[in-house]
Amino acid sequence: MTRETYRAALDDLRADVRALGDDALAQLDDGLAALTTGDDDLAREVIDGDAAINDRYLALESDCVDLLALQQPVASDLRFVAASFKILTDLERVADLATNLGRYALAADRPADEVDVRAIGDDARDQVAAALDAYEAGDADACRAVAARDDDLDALCQRASERVVRDLLEREAGDDSWAAERVLDDVSRLLLTVRDLERVGDHGVNVAARTLYMLESDPELLY
Repeated sequence: MTRETYRAALDDLRADVRALGDDALAQLDDGLAALTTGDDDLAREVIDGDAAINDRYLALESDCVDLLALQQPVASDLRFVAASFKILTDLERVADLATNLGRYALAADRPADEVDVRAIGDDARDQVAAALDAYEAGDADACRAVAARDDDLDALCQRASERVVRDLLEREAGDDSWAAERVLDDVSRLLLTVRDLERVGDHGVNVAARTLYMLESDPELLY
């Protein structure tokens, strides 16, 4: 591989990681839409689309391994390839969490409305998108900004979970055991939804942390 071809391969990897991230975010958007509107067809599309994300993730991981094994990059190039390898895993997991939302949508009898799932999801999505922007642009300050905003998302998820539990305690199903079981199912699903959206945000922080280490050899966000 010539030097020009090698540099082109690194540029292609950066573009491919960004493209996978954009597709994972599109999956997340559709999963949120399915969950908040009760669109079963869209939920199935999200679930079915996960296989394609997984295939591309594996192909890109293989590209990273080839670059490491065959080109033996050093210094900043080595950090870039290693960070990209790790970031790919976070992006694939964002798509997995979107698939979870599709499954929750299919299991629910009605759209989730006890908490503002859309607002939480949009915050989590924006966190991942900002981390991808930082990766693509090589912006260390933006990486730190992504990590700094994560506390706000965590607090939002905490308040949402507390509200779901409070609503459960306030609702009465009487002697109808079937109704009580349905209430518990709804509550469990909502708590899982909030947890998964919080994890989406965490993956955004991971992307920012790997990018910062790539740029400055600074591990401050890795802990």
